[in-house]
Amino acid sequence: MESTENPADGPDRRPGPGGTATPARPTRRFLAGRKALVTGAAGGIGRACAEAFAAAGAEVYVVDLVAGAAKDVAAATGGTAIVADLADPDAVEALPDDADIVVNNAGLQHVAPVHAFPMDRFALIQRVMVEAPFRIVRRALPHMYARGWGRVVNISSVHGLRASPYKSAYVMAKHALEGLSKVVALEGAAHGVTSNCLNPGYVRTPLVEDQIADQALAHDIPAGEVVERVFLERTAIKRLIEPAEVAGAALWLCAENTGYITGSSLPLDGGWTAH
Repeated sequence: MESTENPADGPDRRPGPGGTATPARPTRRFLAGRKALVTGAAGGIGRACAEAFAAAGAEVYVVDLVAGAAKDVAAATGGTAIVADLADPDAVEALPDDADIVVNNAGLQHVAPVHAFPMDRFALIQRVMVEAPFRIVRRALPHMYARGWGRVVNISSVHGLRASPYKSAYVMAKHALEGLSKVVALEGAAHGVTSNCLNPGYVRTPLVEDQIADQALAHDIPAGEVVERVFLERTAIKRLIEPAEVAGAALWLCAENTGYITGSSLPLDGGWTAH
C-alpha cells in the first residue's frame, strides 16, 4: 500500500499535450466539500482518522461516547462533536444522514472463554459493532446515492479474517462487519459508492493496552510478556501498528485513484495473514 504519492495530496492528473496524462500540482484538500462521519473518533484510530480527513478538507462529524474528548478532537479539527451511545438505536438513528464518507470504527473488547463469556457483554459488542454500523450506513446511503459518490470505510480487524481464542464476541462482530461491507459494495457500485474493510492487527490504542491484564490471565503469562508472546507472536513485523498508519489507509480509499477498489478487505497486519 506504500506509494510515492502522499494520499493526502490527492491524485490530480490532467491531459497534457497530445492527450497524455501529466502530473499536475497536488491538491492536498482533495476532500473539500465532503462530509465524513467517524465513530469512536475521540481517540486511537478514530481520532487519527478525524485528523487525516480534516487535513484533506473534509468536514468531520466526531462521534463518540466520551463528550470531553470528542469536543477536544472537534475543536482541533474544525469538526462537529456528536456525543452518542452507539448501543442505543435511537441515538444512532439521530446521527447525521448527510455524510459522504462513513468510517465505522467504534468498538470494544472483552476477553473470556466462550463458556464463561458474559451475555450482557456479548450483546453490547454486537449492538455497537454490528447493528450500529448497519444503521449508520443504511441512513447514509440515500445521500450518497443522490450525489453519485460515497465511501464506506469499515475499520475491521485481522480478526475479521482470522480467529483467536477468548474473543468470540469480537471475532463474530468483525466477521459480520466484513459481510455487511461486501453487500454494500455490491449494492452501491452502480451509484458511485465503494465499501471496503481495513484489517489491522494490534494497533497502539487504549483498546489494545486495556487487554494486557486480561490476556495475561487468559494465557497464564506475566503481563510484561503479552505484547511479544500474544500480540506480536504471529506477525512478521514485530511492532504495534500506529493509529496514523490505519488512518492513512482509510484516507487512501477515498482518493480518486482508488475508486475501483470495493468489496475488499485490506490487511494491515504486519504479515499475520501471510501464514
